[in-house]
Amino acid sequence: MYEDGIGTRKLWIGGGGGGDDTFDSKYKYALVNVAAFLAQSMKETIKYDACDENSWDLVAGKYPASNACGQLGQSYSNYKCSAAEAHMECPVDPDMEITATTNAKWWGAPGPLKCGPKSKLPTPGFWDSSAACHKPWANEYCTEYEGQKSGKWVSDVTPSTAGRTDVEGCCWWGRGVIQTTGVCNFGKLNYFLGKRAHQEGRDSAYPNIDFCKQPDAICASTEHPELKWIAGLFYWAESVQVYGERGEGWNYTEELKKFVDGGLQNADSDSGFIHAVSGIVNRGCHSPPCGSGALDGGADRAKNFKAVLTAMGLL
Repeated sequence: MYEDGIGTRKLWIGGGGGGDDTFDSKYKYALVNVAAFLAQSMKETIKYDACDENSWDLVAGKYPASNACGQLGQSYSNYKCSAAEAHMECPVDPDMEITATTNAKWWGAPGPLKCGPKSKLPTPGFWDSSAACHKPWANEYCTEYEGQKSGKWVSDVTPSTAGRTDVEGCCWWGRGVIQTTGVCNFGKLNYFLGKRAHQEGRDSAYPNIDFCKQPDAICASTEHPELKWIAGLFYWAESVQVYGERGEGWNYTEELKKFVDGGLQNADSDSGFIHAVSGIVNRGCHSPPCGSGALDGGADRAKNFKAVLTAMGLL
């Protein structure tokens, strides 16, 4: 990712103007960039040992199946590209059917996210974590996923925080180490390194994978398990490292250099550099709450950041 990259995007390793131009500083810039990426990944997926987004938005004591469409009021199918990049985004196929490859495994954890047309899933319902599913005397067992200990799907009209009760066109939940989400991000994967790139004559690392028709390839592919990381690193290079270059008012690389040049102070502060980075990753802006809501897990992300910097010997 730092030698070849994807398209014009590469993992940043400290070069470019501004900041301290010494080798030692560039080395630290590169490591802090990786540390920030890992801190977000630890919160998004690593701590859960899951590739697909988990259903975690609890609504009136229930986990709606429509969390697949977007949690905390979000709508992943509306995570579209800017007008200049709209040609890259994936179309929403209402007939697409996918069940997530992974999910959390705590006691009563909701089953894998799923999407499908209303004609087949008119009332996908909700997950009842408290429901006992191991009842040998009644010939009932926990079969929704491997390692399940409790809980079951209940067919009912149960709205998500956003008010959705169906899962049609809702196949765009987060996947990979940093949770690639939405029709724009999956479309960019396809445009730059998937089947579309190949069909349109551009270099393609995965010419046989159509990320718009197979967004689950990131987690489900046994041939390319590295996709979990590639998708995350591409998102980082495409959306985080360039943040500020489009006029957002806060420049990622400039602020990272200031953080390093200032002695890496308050690395675990949920108000400084890592707070802004967490906002970009989790809510799409550097100063949440954003249009998509408040930042989730900011304190945890900051603690992760300090832990990685410490492990790297920078603190």
